[in-house]
Amino acid sequence: MSSTENISRTNPAARTVASTQSEMTELVLPNDTNTLGNLLGGRLMHYIDMTGAMAAYRHSRTYIVTAAMDHIDFIQPVHLGNLVTLKSSVNRAFNSSMEIGVKVWAEDTQTGKVAHVASAFLIFVAIDKEGRRVRVPEVIPETPAEKRHFADAMLRREHREAEAARRKLEKAAHSPQDTAEA
Repeated sequence: MSSTENISRTNPAARTVASTQSEMTELVLPNDTNTLGNLLGGRLMHYIDMTGAMAAYRHSRTYIVTAAMDHIDFIQPVHLGNLVTLKSSVNRAFNSSMEIGVKVWAEDTQTGKVAHVASAFLIFVAIDKEGRRVRVPEVIPETPAEKRHFADAMLRREHREAEAARRKLEKAAHSPQDTAEA
């Protein structure tokens, strides 16, 4: 039985991108920084994961797990004392998975200057209490930007699937059985 056959057959109502949008703001404190006074990359990744999860929960209305961080760009450092604002929304929903886009801005609390500091794409999978995949609602993109994100998410999915197939072939080519015969 394939993994898609294990997905619950319910067909939840479609939801708009706007209905999934989530936002979180954090203050960068000394415990969050490295020796240069910049926000730790791992801490920022945690914030990104949490904000992405909020959008995934809003869309799926069920339990979710992080399956992958597909891409992240650290554009510039975030400094001690900055306010970090993260905004997320569902770019596209598939059977049981969703691609979530997260954008991050840092605000200098003294000057009010705001800068885009990071962007990421994450994949979340909807599950039930027993850990079985469940179907997620379709997403309805409404604005031109949402429609662009929706189309781009399919391209990223196709790339992920092609890369997974390539890695599977490479792993099979280098199996322990091959090295034992050599």
